[in-house]
Amino acid sequence: MAAVADRVRERSQDARVDGVLERLLRLYPRAIDLDMGRLRVLLDKLGHPERRLAPVLHVAGTNGKGSTCAFARAIAEAAGLRTQVYTSPHLVEFNERIRLTGGLVETVALADTLEAVERVNAGAPITVFEVITAAAFRLFADDPADLCILEVGLGGRGDATNVVARPAACAITSISIDHREFLGDSLVGIAAEKAGIIKPGVPVATGAQAPEVLAVIAEHASRHAAPLLARGRDWTIAAGAAGLRYADAAGALALPWPSLAGVHQHDNAGIAVAGLRATGLAIAEAAFAQGLAQAEWPGRMQRLGGALAAILPEGWELWLDGAHNPGAGVALAPHLAGWSDRPLHLVVGMKQGKDAAEFLKPLLPYAASVWAVAEPDQHLALSVPEVIAASGGVARAGGTVAEALARLVAAEASVSARVLVCGSLYLAGALLRRQ
Repeated sequence: MAAVADRVRERSQDARVDGVLERLLRLYPRAIDLDMGRLRVLLDKLGHPERRLAPVLHVAGTNGKGSTCAFARAIAEAAGLRTQVYTSPHLVEFNERIRLTGGLVETVALADTLEAVERVNAGAPITVFEVITAAAFRLFADDPADLCILEVGLGGRGDATNVVARPAACAITSISIDHREFLGDSLVGIAAEKAGIIKPGVPVATGAQAPEVLAVIAEHASRHAAPLLARGRDWTIAAGAAGLRYADAAGALALPWPSLAGVHQHDNAGIAVAGLRATGLAIAEAAFAQGLAQAEWPGRMQRLGGALAAILPEGWELWLDGAHNPGAGVALAPHLAGWSDRPLHLVVGMKQGKDAAEFLKPLLPYAASVWAVAEPDQHLALSVPEVIAASGGVARAGGTVAEALARLVAAEASVSARVLVCGSLYLAGALLRRQ
């Protein structure tokens, strides 16, 4: 009976959060508007909580931001540092976006804070993300911490998180073309937007980048007299027989294989290490090793069990990855190349507005079959016919993921195989909500 009452209370708090978000959506005609002016006004009314944060590690990039934040958080916590994290989007519960030192923000505290920020804003035009960011800053400011990890929502220069005037360090993960409607089609232009988080004198760590992207980051860093820590020049990370070896001016680290699968995660792990070292926080070598081995980030090359996996024959594997843009497809391809021990089948659901054809291009050579899907509760899902068209007609109509798996088994049950569901973080969230 107590459990039922607790769940009723939880739902009432969830409804309060949903109510604030629904009201905020009516305040501004665009969901995203990369201009920090509105937020600066609100933060001034709130007493500038963004000026009372713990040392900040600010993370931008196209792909790998969330994984880098997950590695950094796990390392910091292994070192005994009280750590806060702000990320987006959430996969299952809205609370996932704001992690305080004691864990994910409680729904009551989140609802209270959102409502308080809403009252102070007093109906002024503002985006939902800007209000959520203000609420996160207020929660962080009232929660004593040693480190605050902020993930950029979109871009960098005009992102709401960029109101933090002087982080302890910045980090820029892999940059590729995405969010064309906001950042344009130029890789150099997108790099300039991402490099907009660089602050005067603040060190910035970056991983493997295209030469023209690195040139933009280096130019921004030089202009701001910000020490640049670039992979291959200022730090290295390489695979060995038993794990990874990281090295920079502060010394070498023998590290285990990262808990997050994929060769591309080596770059994200290195950026996290370089960024944390740049903050000046005291972190022992053992904490770096423990953190990389224990980091968790749902929906990123995650093996699934549960009802969906039960559709597959015994011995088959079901994996989920939120990769959803061309850069992510390029990063994912080498991992698929390593899955050569058995046939690989792709189940693909994409978000509207994404370049599905370019995402699929590097993946198709490794797929024994491709199934196009769209879940009913998948936000802005690209239609099944559109996914098929993006595959050049290679993909078959799968319907939902469950339907696609059933059709795959009917066609291929005699051969042990591996299945990867990918194409959208919203698809990943829809599936994880049912686990």
